[in-house]
Amino acid sequence: MQSLIKSGGSALTEPPKGSVLDFVRVKKEEAAQKKDRKPKKPPKPETPPPAMEQPQMDSPTPNAEGSGLDFGADVNEGLSLDGGLALESGDGEYLPIVKVAPVYPRRALSRGIEGYVIVEFTVSKQGSVKNPFVVDAQPADLFNQAAIDAALKFKYKPRVVNGEPAEVAGVQNRITFQIDG
Repeated sequence: MQSLIKSGGSALTEPPKGSVLDFVRVKKEEAAQKKDRKPKKPPKPETPPPAMEQPQMDSPTPNAEGSGLDFGADVNEGLSLDGGLALESGDGEYLPIVKVAPVYPRRALSRGIEGYVIVEFTVSKQGSVKNPFVVDAQPADLFNQAAIDAALKFKYKPRVVNGEPAEVAGVQNRITFQIDG
């Protein structure tokens, strides 16, 4: 930039004065050195390790004849295993599988109101909830819809009677609304 200003109006027709240096790098030949790295064998021990003792068994015979334990089972001949041994095959009560927490109503949350709702419903043959209704609520009518919506999302293992699922009416569940923290 400075040479342009110093030269003024003269055109750059003349080659620049001075010597130009050219750097040429010559590649140096290198030979890779390889080392033979093999692990050395450990020296042989002078004395062999001591012999280990035979462990003592509780029973002198491996089939445990003299152990005094009876592994026999009394099998009833009239027992039928046609349905298999799965959990669903035997008779049993309904069991809760999924219980969804209710959505706290915004109006009650902003006012800091807590309470509970007792909901009664029917557990269907498929384990879903049918016909929920409010039995008792404190305070009245504030948490009812949130409790019913939560109860409709509950899932149960249905009651099994004689190998067939059956409906269960009159199931009650208390849903408590508390502000945490």
